[in-house]
Amino acid sequence: MPDFGSGHPSDALVAHLRAQAGVQRVPSPKLTLFLRKGFLEPDLCAAIVAQVEAQRRPSTLSDPNGDAAFRTSETCDLDPANPAVIEVDARIRAFTGLNPAHGEPMQGQRYAVGQEFKGHTDYFEPAGVDYARYCSVAGQRTWTVMIYLNEPEAGGATRFKTIDKIVQPEVGKLLAWNNLRPDGTPNPATIHQGMKVRAGVKYVITKWFREREWG
Repeated sequence: MPDFGSGHPSDALVAHLRAQAGVQRVPSPKLTLFLRKGFLEPDLCAAIVAQVEAQRRPSTLSDPNGDAAFRTSETCDLDPANPAVIEVDARIRAFTGLNPAHGEPMQGQRYAVGQEFKGHTDYFEPAGVDYARYCSVAGQRTWTVMIYLNEPEAGGATRFKTIDKIVQPEVGKLLAWNNLRPDGTPNPATIHQGMKVRAGVKYVITKWFREREWG
C-alpha cells in the first residue's frame, strides 16, 4: 500500500487518487479536489451517525472572529476504538495512501435546520493568534477528507466559493482536497462553506492530515 507521508502535493499522490475506482477529479487549476460517490455503505454511515448523536457538543473555531453565527454545528470526537470508526479510518487510509500517523483523530459533525459553517479554509492561518499552538508539533494541515453520512431533506450542500462548485450531500459520498499549493503554502482557493440546512439534519465525517506525525 502506498504511503505518501505528509501529503504535500505530488504527482504520485494525485495519480494514486485518480486510480481509485469511481473517483472524479474536479477540473480546476486552482485546487486539487476529488469526489467519490458511494464510498461508505448506508449501514456504516448509520453506525457513525448514532455515535455523533450520542456524543455531540458545540463546534468550535481555532481563531474566533467575533461572529457567533459563523459555525453553528455540533461536533463529535469519534471513538478510535469503535469498530465502525476503525473501518472508516482504514478505508480513508487505503483511498488516499496518506500516512495514518499524520492523521488527526476523526470527527463527526451534525447540522440541524438553520445551522451552517460560513466560508472558511481548513488550514491554520500563519498570521493567526493560535498558529503556533496548533502547528508547532504536527505542522500545517495538508489534506481534508470529508464524507456525507446522510442526505438532509433540503440544503446542507458544500460550496467551494473560488470555483463556484456546489456539492450536494449524498449518503456515503467522499470529498478529498489538498489545502496547500504545490510549494507547500496554504491555498486560499480551498475556501468552502457548509451551507445552511433548510430541512432535516446533516451528518458528516471529517478527517484532516498534517505535515508531520500527529501528537
